[in-house]
Amino acid sequence: MEAAGQGRQAGGTPRAALAELLAGNRRFVSGQPVHGHDVTAAAAASGDQQPYAVVLGCIDSRVPLEAIFDQTFGAICVIRTGGHVLDRAVRGSIEYVVSQLGVPLVLVLGHERCGAVGAAVDALRSGERPGGSLAHLVDEIAPAITEAGLDDPAAHPLAIRRHVRRTVHALRADDLLAGPVAAGRVAVVGGLYDLSTGEVALLDPT
Repeated sequence: MEAAGQGRQAGGTPRAALAELLAGNRRFVSGQPVHGHDVTAAAAASGDQQPYAVVLGCIDSRVPLEAIFDQTFGAICVIRTGGHVLDRAVRGSIEYVVSQLGVPLVLVLGHERCGAVGAAVDALRSGERPGGSLAHLVDEIAPAITEAGLDDPAAHPLAIRRHVRRTVHALRADDLLAGPVAAGRVAVVGGLYDLSTGEVALLDPT
């Protein structure tokens, strides 16, 4: 089925979409953004949306996703949750943009010194599970911490990377994404944002 958004998806392939995102990040790091935050109201309201990627990131206020990839309105769909934790709404949103808008790239972006992962590490080490829905974030991040090694002094940074990889794996296995991924029409990749340099590095690039 020809999706509505395929006309402007940076070539319409996962590879081209990823190249465009990373090129935008290089412009951001070099201090030469094309878009930045100087986007006119006309651009914000112009026509149908035709995004070429969906980026799932953390709610951290230091990681504004459109800015760090130097993207303008309509270019990427952005989803942000604490520690980029998946739930049914997030999965459904990603399934929608892939199936209905023809987006060929899903990028899961973690970041250094992630507070959500740090809180989960603290909760597991203390044995005190937080109340409310915060417990859900801890539960979803906990397997990555266990894999990294709770007693490892570097458990926090190691778990951040593990958690990104686990999220990527879960999305690749998603019922509605697995087929397009296997066929090469969609790519799900993981990355890590460096708060000190502003750079995005891919995890396990292929």
